[in-house]
Amino acid sequence: LWLQNVLGFDALQTGFVLLALAIGSFLASGVSTVLTKHISTVAMVRVGLGAEIVGIAALGFVISPDAAWPWLLPCLFVYGFGVGLATAQLTGVVLKDVPIEQSGQGSGTQSTARQVGSALGIAILGTILFTSTGAVLSSTLDDRGVPAAERDQLVSTVVDSAGAAIAGLDKNPETAPYVDDAKLAFSDGTRYAAFSAAGFLALGFLATLRLSSGRPDETDDADEPRADAPASTT
Repeated sequence: LWLQNVLGFDALQTGFVLLALAIGSFLASGVSTVLTKHISTVAMVRVGLGAEIVGIAALGFVISPDAAWPWLLPCLFVYGFGVGLATAQLTGVVLKDVPIEQSGQGSGTQSTARQVGSALGIAILGTILFTSTGAVLSSTLDDRGVPAAERDQLVSTVVDSAGAAIAGLDKNPETAPYVDDAKLAFSDGTRYAAFSAAGFLALGFLATLRLSSGRPDETDDADEPRADAPASTT
């Protein structure tokens, strides 16, 4: 939304920019096969989450109405690389301590939690984006001395259209003076959403600290035969 409605990219140009994220995820898939030989899956999830936090937080600092697209690429690449590392290992980490006979239930619960989390994430970050955009734009128009009725109409137009109306404001001589204000407000809203996403990722990273971080070649003590245990008959 920000790339198209503020920077003026078309759908194809937006896709090329977001390709940096996909490339990062693609490369992470190859790197993860090497890393699994040296670090545990939990550690890899932490590295992935750390990369996601760095990438999305850096993106928040880069976002502005006149941002240059080359600055966006490394941020998206790092974020995508982190997604590739963390996401690929989540199922194994979650199911590690689930009994085999309950693995189906565990997998279903994990999948449901991820879908619910995705839906909530979109709702929360979308709310932050549009609430912040509306608040910033309303404050800016107040400082300009715009009448309340006109201010509310401009804010509603920008927010309700998810920023798509910004380009149309420039075509109307009455609203053209407020185009830059709308772009700045939408950029601020996008920035706040990015920082909020980084905050949620940080909470996820902290949650992983409660997980075991044993190396992949370590075995659980339960797998070691006890001296007083009877010999297996199979």
